[in-house]
Amino acid sequence: MALNSFKRSTLQLSVLLGCLSGAQVYAVEKTVLQSPTPSTAEACAAVEINSERLACYDALFKVSETDKTVLVSERRAAVELAPEPDNLQAKIDKTVSSVAVSEGSPLKPTLSLLDSRWELSPESKLGTWNIRSYQPVYVLPGFWTSKKNEFPNSPNERNTVTEDQNLKSLEGKFQLSLKTKAVENIFGDNGDLWVAYTQSSRWQVYNSEESRPFRETNYEPEVSLVFRTNYDLFGLDWRMLGLTLNHQSNGRSDPLSRSWNRVMLNLGFERNNFALMLRPWYRFEEDLPDDNNPDIKDYIGRGDLTAFYRWKDHDFTLMLRHTLKGGDDNRGAAQFDWAFPISGRLRGHFQLFDGYGESLIDYNHKATYVGLGVSLMNWF
Repeated sequence: MALNSFKRSTLQLSVLLGCLSGAQVYAVEKTVLQSPTPSTAEACAAVEINSERLACYDALFKVSETDKTVLVSERRAAVELAPEPDNLQAKIDKTVSSVAVSEGSPLKPTLSLLDSRWELSPESKLGTWNIRSYQPVYVLPGFWTSKKNEFPNSPNERNTVTEDQNLKSLEGKFQLSLKTKAVENIFGDNGDLWVAYTQSSRWQVYNSEESRPFRETNYEPEVSLVFRTNYDLFGLDWRMLGLTLNHQSNGRSDPLSRSWNRVMLNLGFERNNFALMLRPWYRFEEDLPDDNNPDIKDYIGRGDLTAFYRWKDHDFTLMLRHTLKGGDDNRGAAQFDWAFPISGRLRGHFQLFDGYGESLIDYNHKATYVGLGVSLMNWF
């Protein structure tokens, strides 16, 4: 069981974050690049919002002239981002100077999904403490399940519910997920330390009989050390290698308490509009009676694989995870997400989940879930 003090701190943090309205979340996104410290114009070119891209250019090309600050417009950036030179030797020199590892195709923030998300190449660095989205950020007013978990249970007798929860099959779900780079270029021009926080809540908003309670909220802080790689592997560009310390809990008391700690290996691959993340993990074991879900890895699994594809303005994501065992322990889950345009920056979000562990309280409960709502911040 995670320490009570840690649970209280994560719960207090969730209360603070829960106070954010939709407008406030949008405001957070607007400040992502409010005061960046980019290293190159390519990093600014990867920014999608016009006003934020201009602010990024202004910060990059700021110069001092007789105690006055002169902000150079995007015209100077256009010069720096001029077309490739015609001379072959000049092309080679530019490629060698901008790519640390030449085995794979060049990393470009304007083209690489993983580079734009993790600031992998020297040209894409935006400095530290800029808040960005991490996992998808969305609100699903409709989230339906095929099988309610009225009696959550665990091999630990202290974590088995004997009283009917009186749940509704239809509820709401929302997720907030942010990250920021704490340390940049730990080893030369490579190796960044990121901190992230994800919170997802299932709200029985249509259950007036039980005063519309929050059925389950999961808190997930983590720290990741991310390195740039650049190799061709099985037809894909292997772009990143990372190591993550992850904690996940629901901040509840027994018998509903659930928590675990993991160390994850992150492998990132991509090609054009396709990205692939492979994350095997190892769970830090706990001793009974402190372990309130001792068999969690036999249901949620020992790793996951997430595939992302962008087609025009549509984003498709497929997550697969498995126990990596056969027989009776052959379990896992699949989740499909589709973010699609509605009007302007407003995007819809469809989610389909099938298997074990849609949330921590349901780690050993198998069901199908379908959700529909809106995306508030882009993943990639």
